Amino acid sequence: MKQKIKVWDAPTRLFHWLLVLLMGFMWYSATQGGDMLVWHLRGGLLMLALVVFRMCWGIWGSDTAKFSRFVRPFSEIRRYTQGQMSEDELVGHNPLGALMVIALLAALVFQTATGLFAADENTFTNSGFLNHLVSEHAGTLARKIHVNFFNVLAVLAGVHIAAVLLYRFVKKQDLITPMITGLKEWQGNVPSLRFAGIGAFVAALAVAAAAVCLIWLLRK
Repeated sequence: MKQKIKVWDAPTRLFHWLLVLLMGFMWYSATQGGDMLVWHLRGGLLMLALVVFRMCWGIWGSDTAKFSRFVRPFSEIRRYTQGQMSEDELVGHNPLGALMVIALLAALVFQTATGLFAADENTFTNSGFLNHLVSEHAGTLARKIHVNFFNVLAVLAGVHIAAVLLYRFVKKQDLITPMITGLKEWQGNVPSLRFAGIGAFVAALAVAAAAVCLIWLLRK
């Protein structure tokens, strides 16, 4: 008998959809240039906060958000691709989905870092907050990497979206609705999952806020 169980907590879902919106805004503000670059820089700080929060939540957050629970060794990934994993083992991210999560987070860390040190190629008034800490050459290089690496980030996002659509229309597994409602249709024994409380959430927020404050204090 199918029933609905809670799989994704509110912080994980909020992070996911804020990230979707922010990536769209960051692309738009970068392509517009001019005064929008000021908002692009501010958006970069929010991106930093989101990534730091998710990394913290991946350490002490809810079970389905914890890296230790969903990042699998190669042997487990092979079992999954061969269809040998039971539903009970796939309550959160599947092994391939876990690889995408790690790849996207790593790419976002790299993109954010290069943006912080990047130089504004025209007036230098909209350079990254930490651009003054590196040489002119390093700042110019960081900008080139930042601009070009966005293509890698876009490809990863595209692969992620394509995979979600593949699961929805080919494998008949809806991955979108659970990330909105937090609930997933489940058949069989209800898995035992621990969901982090308000204390863990506040701690993750505090670390994210501290990271942003540090960058703000180091700005020129």
